[in-house]
Amino acid sequence: MKNFFSFLFTCLLATASFSQEKKTTAAEFKFDTEIINYGKIIQNSERVRVFEFTNIGKSPLIISTIKSSCGCTIPKKPEHPILPGKKGKIEVSYDTSKLGGFSKIITIFSNAKEGRKTIRIKGYVSKKNSVVVKKKSILSNS
Repeated sequence: MKNFFSFLFTCLLATASFSQEKKTTAAEFKFDTEIINYGKIIQNSERVRVFEFTNIGKSPLIISTIKSSCGCTIPKKPEHPILPGKKGKIEVSYDTSKLGGFSKIITIFSNAKEGRKTIRIKGYVSKKNSVVVKKKSILSNS
């Protein structure tokens, strides 16, 4: 029985050290920003924003897939692996024909230490000819 537990302990220790080694040599994202705020934009205006990141890991970073939380947001991944220490870009296009506020999540699947990474866009789309009218308050001295 002691031999079994010794064997099990040795296997767990070997697995943990292999896992730790993989984490320290893996690719890793470092984004300039993880949220891009479009701010208040006019309907049908510029749609594309760019997330820039650096691979701060020790292996090439390979993005396999990028998914968005809805069809109104279209992400574009880099074509080639991002080498350690190099920068990469993810372009995101949002359908600015839809009026109102938006907040969308983009999920990146890669070989990075953190296999799944989320970034976000947000903003507000208003009509092209919308005018903001401020009301004056009238005070009376009675």
